[in-house]
Amino acid sequence: MNWYLEALKKYAVFSGRSRRKEYWYFFLFNSIFYLILLIIDTLTGTYNQENGMGLLTTIYFIAVLLPSLGLSVRRLHDTNRRGWWILLSLIPIIGAIVLLIFMVQDSTPGENRFGSNPKEAVSET
Repeated sequence: MNWYLEALKKYAVFSGRSRRKEYWYFFLFNSIFYLILLIIDTLTGTYNQENGMGLLTTIYFIAVLLPSLGLSVRRLHDTNRRGWWILLSLIPIIGAIVLLIFMVQDSTPGENRFGSNPKEAVSET
């Protein structure tokens, strides 16, 4: 849960690097919260079948949009790629597969053009 909150604290930070652990824990808790809100939307009747979202899920989606984008860009930075690679998500299926491969890759060892390795900074303390 701390990784999720850490990503929310860096609300619109698009510089620096983020570890795989931070990215995937955010993804996990984000999915859990979304599913819970989806169930609540369905039970309360605020779920819209046409767009596949309800009132609470839409509000939540908008609230975590910038932190999600920022975290994804920082994760790409950690693999020594520019944040513009996030635009691959606009390509159906293939873009998501390529981004998934990028997100599961290990950090670039040592310092890269986006900063020092956050994994090494944590292990030193």
